[in-house]
Amino acid sequence: MYLQGFGNHHQSEAVPGALPGSQNSPQHCNLGLYAEQLSGTAFTRPRHNNLHSWLYRILPSVVQGTYQAYEMELFKPYHAEQPPNPLRWSPIDLFKEEDFDFVEGMFHIAGSQNVNAYLYHCTRSMHDKYFANNDGEMLFVPYLGEVNLHTEFGKLNICPGMIAVIPRGVKFKMELISTETKGYLCENQGNPLTLPQLGPMGANGLANPRHFQYPVAAFEQGISEATLICKYQNKLWTAKCNHSPLNVVAWHGNYAPYSYDLSLFNTINTVSFDHPDPSIFTVLTSESDTPGIANLDFVIFPPRWMVAEHTFRPPYFHRNYMNELMGLIRGEYDAKKEGFLPGGVSIHNCMTPHGPDHTSYEQAVTEKLEPKLYLNTLAFMFETRDAWLITEQAMRIPQLQKDYSDCWQGFESKFQYP
Repeated sequence: MYLQGFGNHHQSEAVPGALPGSQNSPQHCNLGLYAEQLSGTAFTRPRHNNLHSWLYRILPSVVQGTYQAYEMELFKPYHAEQPPNPLRWSPIDLFKEEDFDFVEGMFHIAGSQNVNAYLYHCTRSMHDKYFANNDGEMLFVPYLGEVNLHTEFGKLNICPGMIAVIPRGVKFKMELISTETKGYLCENQGNPLTLPQLGPMGANGLANPRHFQYPVAAFEQGISEATLICKYQNKLWTAKCNHSPLNVVAWHGNYAPYSYDLSLFNTINTVSFDHPDPSIFTVLTSESDTPGIANLDFVIFPPRWMVAEHTFRPPYFHRNYMNELMGLIRGEYDAKKEGFLPGGVSIHNCMTPHGPDHTSYEQAVTEKLEPKLYLNTLAFMFETRDAWLITEQAMRIPQLQKDYSDCWQGFESKFQYP
């Protein structure tokens, strides 16, 4: 069971009477609980975008051990040279013969000052091990397997075709429902993700606030020793705790984990000619201090009808101010017939030319333009104002396609004077 509605003030209690009355921090909390405020924005941020929640827990978060450096290095150094070339990777599967949990199975592929992109692959649940990211919120985009994300606020269940967001600082662990899970992960260190403005679209379209799901309070007991892993200042730290950090019995507020089913996205498209910019597919955005230029946009290319007439229907050739990292959840992307698979990644940074490959182009300019349903497809894009800097490990793995640019080499000059 979930609470619904993006950005609304929610409340939930696992035990009746755990929530206080009119006071957020009463002198004595009900049921012997401790009140703790979790603020996702500065205290003085305007009310309409101030994010915070009150947690009523069995023990406060301060009751834990001292953090020490963790032996695993998650944030990888960037490659020494960053050429302005289009880049693409085949599915990155580097852990075929190991048994590993979510933290151990993360692969840092690219990043910048404000965002980082990872792939994750895990075959083992986290039982007495918990993770929190103090550097930023985490956007999960799975493409294989089903998991439960156990958070301080309760559980979220996600599978391919869904996303989940864990806010900055929220502790959680991943439980596998299937034998393994794989997915993409974006770490946003800027403003928290929110719904984009609809502008001339009006009140409806794109992602509907009511379709976002928030967890119902659930607490965990019976764990006498827990391991906490924290990402802070781009390093991992670990501490011991004599109880589960998921000990929140009740909560209320608007700063909490949430999930969303991408099939509920209300796609907007043209019914005449040409096609709008891909910004019409924006699910969530992290606004920057420059209006109209996002710190991060999460964009999807879902199943949809294409009906435009006298139009080149696939994405057109373009060079873009923004920096694009694309992944595929299922099916085929309409601008790439080969070489772009679920688990793969492509990166086209600022002003790097890209667009449909030669095969896709020839099909698009010769086929009869009848209404067409793109059914078995779901791709996404992490788009940011900062260049995606490729990590050293991503530049050295064999999955980097050295011949990616060859997909455009079949074009010939067909120009003729009148």
